[in-house]
Amino acid sequence: MLKVVLALDCLIYLLCPTDAPAWGYQGHEVVGSIADKLLNSNARQQVGQILGEGFDLRVAGPWADCVKSVVRYDDGSFHYEVDPDHLEYEVPCTPFNSREERARIVDYAQRNWSTCSYAPDGHERGCHNTFHFDDIAVQRTRFDRSYLGGSDHDLVAAIGAAVAVLTDKPVPPPFPFSIRDKKEALLLIAHFIGDLHQPLHVGAVYLDANGRPVDPDTAHGIDPATDTIGGNAIQDENLSLHHEWDDIPTDIGEAATTELLAAARSLPASQGSISDWPAAWASDSILVSHRAFEGLTFRLIATLPANKWSVAFADHAGYLQAMDAIKRRQLAKGGARLAELLNAIWP
Repeated sequence: MLKVVLALDCLIYLLCPTDAPAWGYQGHEVVGSIADKLLNSNARQQVGQILGEGFDLRVAGPWADCVKSVVRYDDGSFHYEVDPDHLEYEVPCTPFNSREERARIVDYAQRNWSTCSYAPDGHERGCHNTFHFDDIAVQRTRFDRSYLGGSDHDLVAAIGAAVAVLTDKPVPPPFPFSIRDKKEALLLIAHFIGDLHQPLHVGAVYLDANGRPVDPDTAHGIDPATDTIGGNAIQDENLSLHHEWDDIPTDIGEAATTELLAAARSLPASQGSISDWPAAWASDSILVSHRAFEGLTFRLIATLPANKWSVAFADHAGYLQAMDAIKRRQLAKGGARLAELLNAIWP
């Protein structure tokens, strides 16, 4: 019976998309690889000591998505489940398949499961899944947690909590994060800085039943019957629009390129206090997300329990070309800012 329940949960998850992994594992590896090459000597030494032999930011980058393989059984126990139909999901997680590392993944998911409720499809998915994103309306020009789509367990707050642990400070209340040690904090930061630079992980479009953009902060709030779920419910043929933005250009591979490193090195330094950087970077990603929804029209083709929108492009070829350029800039920014953050922590 338990297997049937799990199978039904998986089916519901596929029919009701929730949060997608920003960039896919290749993008997270690229962001980490760029940062690896931009660390100062002290930060590089600290990263090596904390993560351990054989691990660097490139390897660490996908870790927080590996956590999504943890499921809670009906008896309340937690287990890491390998999907036999999609073994490719395990490729970036193999560095963490030792007994000790797998136990860390399960323990992290369990500690961060019930600290908030996250049930976008009516089934509890675990609070830790909310740490990967904000859904700030594209009408906004800056990040503010008071806007709808933000919360005290959002992406920006999660980065702040991990920074606190790395700098030997307590996680400020009321943020509901359980981060065991500096290794866990570094694994999270390596991933979340990547998430922060995927535009659809920060900015979201909200629509009415006729496909017209609405502003949830000045109108009636977020309507579950038309929610695009951060672009996951917007379908472009067989892929969601969110998934299209997750895929990185195929010529990049899984590590830093000369072009991306040059772009990362040319990025201006962040201003203000280190504690202000995640929100400032989120504001930048919101502005970038405006481009992600330009020239698009939408049609609602299914409602609850599985919202589904179709999308049409004013200029599909032009859109894809612009998307490619934006992805490259955002990957470079993510790697540069990950290194900048760690260099500031360990100058």
